[in-house]
Amino acid sequence: MAETESSVVVRVNGRDVSVPSGTTVAAAVLIAGETAFRRSVSGQARGPLCGMGICFECRVTLNGRMHQRSCQLACLPGMEIRTDVC
Repeated sequence: MAETESSVVVRVNGRDVSVPSGTTVAAAVLIAGETAFRRSVSGQARGPLCGMGICFECRVTLNGRMHQRSCQLACLPGMEIRTDVC
């Protein structure tokens, strides 16, 4: 996948995904077809709820850093995104 001025390529759970520039990490994960971002302590799948960084349900691992709120960060070229349910 090639990047353009209006798009960036990120890697979601090991798969390259092209998204429009300015896309949040949460949106990129959803564009990649993932709906579960993490698991609760009881094992239930969780995903974005509030979209503004309050609920913490959208946490993912970004470039090796765990528990990052994906709804609060814009995608950067080459960003490595991992959900905790992959």
